[in-house]
Amino acid sequence: MEHSNEDYKDESKNIVELFKNLDKLPHNLIEALRRIQSKYGYLPPHAIKIAAKYVGVSYSQAYSVATFYHQYSLEPVGKYRILLCMGTACHLRGNDLNYEFLRTMLSIKKGKKTTEDGLFSVEVARCFGCCGLAPVVVIENPDGTRKIIGKANARVLRAVILKIKRSEGKR
Repeated sequence: MEHSNEDYKDESKNIVELFKNLDKLPHNLIEALRRIQSKYGYLPPHAIKIAAKYVGVSYSQAYSVATFYHQYSLEPVGKYRILLCMGTACHLRGNDLNYEFLRTMLSIKKGKKTTEDGLFSVEVARCFGCCGLAPVVVIENPDGTRKIIGKANARVLRAVILKIKRSEGKR
């Protein structure tokens, strides 16, 4: 799909409008990115460039911030975000296997984190602070609530995924 220069100008105006009441200072980069993520559900590259220019930092600095913090995503995220802790306890207790299981079960392509239908994203996360429940998987629901799954394994994860798919009317 082709975009005209007018489309980009309009989109740029929409992004800059998100920064209303935000001072044009470098320390406001995180807030600018947060507002973009809140509006779009992820950080499109052109929006990162606009945020960087707005607050007065380089694109590479803005991109570094966007890729450093876990809450930001550079691609659209699924309706349900599945976060797998890869802290020491969870990793040692098999969350790397749970991660591969989910990617396979949901047919997520290499280099991507979201299913083709946009229903699920599978992502690695840092410690959730409940190491006694390792391995831990957290599912973020569309309404913002979270389901914490302790002692996660393929059987439990399959059941949770199938339940969500049924509730969404998918198989």
